[in-house]
Amino acid sequence: MTSLPTWVNPFVEQAAHQAGAAAWLTELRQQALARFSSEGWPTSRLEAWRHTSLASMEKSTYQLAATHDAAELFASCKNSEDGYWMAFVNGQFNADLSNLDAVPAGVSIESVAAMLASNDSRLQDIFGQVQAGFSPEALNLALAQDGAFVRVNRAVVVDKPIHLVFINTETQSASFTRNFVALEAGAHATVVEHYLSGDDFVGLTNAVTRVWTDRDANLTHLKLQNQSEKSVHLAAIDVEQEHASHYESHSLSFGAQLARTGIQAQFNGERCHALLNGLYYVNDRRHVDHFTQILHNQPNCTSHEYYRGIMADRGRGVFSGRIVVAKGADGTDAIQRSDSLLLSKMARADTRPELEIYADDVKCAHGATVGQIEEESLFYLRSRGLDRKDAFDLLIYAFAAEVLERIKSDSLRARAAKGIQSLLPGNENALEQN
Repeated sequence: MTSLPTWVNPFVEQAAHQAGAAAWLTELRQQALARFSSEGWPTSRLEAWRHTSLASMEKSTYQLAATHDAAELFASCKNSEDGYWMAFVNGQFNADLSNLDAVPAGVSIESVAAMLASNDSRLQDIFGQVQAGFSPEALNLALAQDGAFVRVNRAVVVDKPIHLVFINTETQSASFTRNFVALEAGAHATVVEHYLSGDDFVGLTNAVTRVWTDRDANLTHLKLQNQSEKSVHLAAIDVEQEHASHYESHSLSFGAQLARTGIQAQFNGERCHALLNGLYYVNDRRHVDHFTQILHNQPNCTSHEYYRGIMADRGRGVFSGRIVVAKGADGTDAIQRSDSLLLSKMARADTRPELEIYADDVKCAHGATVGQIEEESLFYLRSRGLDRKDAFDLLIYAFAAEVLERIKSDSLRARAAKGIQSLLPGNENALEQN
């Protein structure tokens, strides 16, 4: 039995006084808070958190943010790129930065806080369940007051990406956002979640995104995490897919001192397809974890999962993936692969792909590799005129390129490529770092 951290109390009071808070929401928050109070932060005693304990956060304290100005950071993120933009600063919707005036007919992009204030009934059935996920998701359920609500009507094809930008600026603060993305039958859309902060941000980001794709819907979902290397980033993505829907997830994690993204995809109908594609870079003493679970509950569904991690210095990367094929889910085609590149002797990679199969007629495979850049490859490139730094960087980028190539949008692929290029650590002594 644990107790609730004292720093949580102001967040609880703020949530309790949220305008228009309905009885169902109040009860849900109380139950979620009781669960977190009972369980506390996950520790390595939990199998799913074996390599990423949050026990140290028992000593951390966070506060409510007082400022909500982030125009410069938002401009650097947007960089004149086309699309529909929705901005959140320190967990609150910022209408001045957002650009939602030209949203096409059949598309809703709204603030969750505004919907709660008006007692919008659309949220009650989808807000979430107390026992879903792990205790950080319960804390999010208890404290989240805002987020993005995106819904695309039947057969509507959204011509531009929908960008959701979450910016943290105030040191030692915490933000809790809860997002909802729903595509009705035959709808097509691309949603991009950006997480960024000022360089001096030392705080917590706790974000949950709930996704629903109806029959024959097609969603491309990018998550780009590039927050301060002093911060903590905890995210969960919960996906439910109906018959013949298509979901693509591209998760790129380049920042935060400790970052974990959990993704669960559940197939509720036949012929669903899910692509989970991820890339992460970890240096210094940072720690990045991706935890995925795909539930093949119906026959004739496919899932392809590819994650690549680059670890430098004393950085540690973790990938845990679990594919569960239920009884009767014949015709399942599932691939799971994790590849790790170590750039120093002290870098560490933990990878654990799992298959749990209860059906007979399936095609499932998983695998993992951990390796280093070979001197022979460096020698080959240097013999073609490259210096050691450029050859080193080129090999790292080539390792990452396979993940980037799965992003179909040229503009989004270029954005992701720019992110990894800015982090390339190549130098003459990189292979000897301790």
